[in-house]
Amino acid sequence: MKIVFVCTGNTCRSPMAEAILESKRIEGIEVRSAGVFAGSSPISKNAGAVLTGQGIDFDHTSRPLSPEDLDWADIILTMTLSHKQLIRQQHPQVTGKLYTLKEYVTGSEDDVSDPYGGSVSVYQQTFDELRGLIGRLEEKLLQEK
Repeated sequence: MKIVFVCTGNTCRSPMAEAILESKRIEGIEVRSAGVFAGSSPISKNAGAVLTGQGIDFDHTSRPLSPEDLDWADIILTMTLSHKQLIRQQHPQVTGKLYTLKEYVTGSEDDVSDPYGGSVSVYQQTFDELRGLIGRLEEKLLQEK
């Protein structure tokens, strides 16, 4: 199963989601992250600090979502409904494998909170939210094997 997580700049939420899932080392699961408006920046300082604090070693440079990512992925999981809508408008062929993360694991299209510009504690709250969602994702993926 190949999963790509998508957020805006690929410096906060999607790389944290990638790092959390990658750290679980689930056999047969490959993961990437990208951003709908990403450049080539390091992971945000506070996101990196939270990951390090959780014992997750993760080296990351942001990158834009590419057509190759969309072809590669079995599932595309966005952090917000607006990310999902933008991708669907630009790439309608991926609609069948495109979900918000919360939609895929809980049935809700609520957004994952955006910590951008916040304190380390705000990033920690987003990490905790993502860790819970990724735990549910792991359960779902293992059930589908």
